[in-house]
Amino acid sequence: MARDMSDKEILKMELEQLKKEVSTPRTAVSANCADTIAYVEGLLPSDPLIKGVPDDKNPYKGDKGGCTVT
Repeated sequence: MARDMSDKEILKMELEQLKKEVSTPRTAVSANCADTIAYVEGLLPSDPLIKGVPDDKNPYKGDKGGCTVT
């Protein structure tokens, strides 16, 4: 895409992106940490990486057949 654009067009796109980034409201990391922790802890009961997947719903668990080389 950038190959089809002139230097002026690329600079204009970069300027528009920078304007968007500058206008984005900023918050302190410490303010966001509490929200992030609460969100993650709220999802813990249903998180398959923490809880695990029941064997009957796990598509990768099943008969471990052998490999046949012919």
